[in-house]
Amino acid sequence: MSRVWQWNRPVTVREVLEDLQRERSIAYTTVMTVMDNLHQKGWVRREVDGRAYRYTAVSTRAAYAAALMNEAWSKSDNPAAALVAFFGMMSPTQRDALEDAVRMVQRDRPEVIPEAASETAPEASREAAPEVPPEVPSEVPGEVPSEGADREHPAGR
Repeated sequence: MSRVWQWNRPVTVREVLEDLQRERSIAYTTVMTVMDNLHQKGWVRREVDGRAYRYTAVSTRAAYAAALMNEAWSKSDNPAAALVAFFGMMSPTQRDALEDAVRMVQRDRPEVIPEAASETAPEASREAAPEVPPEVPSEVPGEVPSEGADREHPAGR
């Protein structure tokens, strides 16, 4: 998926292959199989272009990362503690980015209640954790059993 996201346009198996071969030896059929698997899992869509397919990412890298974070957070038995631990791991630059993101969400979604007003607001109007963006496939792939260098997590392809 990394290669598809990097290109940021529809790509062929040959293009991905040539890009990967700059770093390591890999067979065309391996790349073709991985691209087909990503298509079957809903991570890329494909269109016929002559005798080949052109593959396009279904979601952005940011949406994929958000889905992973949401999945991990939702599996916690103590979501608040998980967030505190996560925020504690952040660098100052990452914390600044988080603050910017919170400001954007509050600006773009007026139904989000500012912190000061949330104590007096009715429970029903409080904002829940954001949902995964609709362009993210509903099943976020986990680690794939390793059978070689070509069998890594989809985000690393």
